[in-house]
Amino acid sequence: MTTWVPRSCTLPTTEQPLRVAEFDALFAERLAGSSLPDRLRLELVLTGGEGVEERVRDLVARESGCCSFFTFTVTPGPEQIRLHVEVDGAHETVLDALHERAATAARRDVP
Repeated sequence: MTTWVPRSCTLPTTEQPLRVAEFDALFAERLAGSSLPDRLRLELVLTGGEGVEERVRDLVARESGCCSFFTFTVTPGPEQIRLHVEVDGAHETVLDALHERAATAARRDVP
């Protein structure tokens, strides 16, 4: 499996496993679906609930701070939160690895 934490990440190495664990927990608890509509865009559907939108926004804001190649868009809905993740062509494999990691954490097959 390719890692989705690339060398260009500026998060201190000792903190990287903690951030990965935060994403893993979010995916395990909330991932309802995922798709790659094109090679540079990942769409994640998360189940909503008390504080979930704030949790997602906080996590992706912190991730954007160390991995500026990610563009995250959070779209809240009444029962679901859509998280769109985009990268540039140089980080396509990172996006693929994030998609695989999300599916694994949620115990789903990657289409």
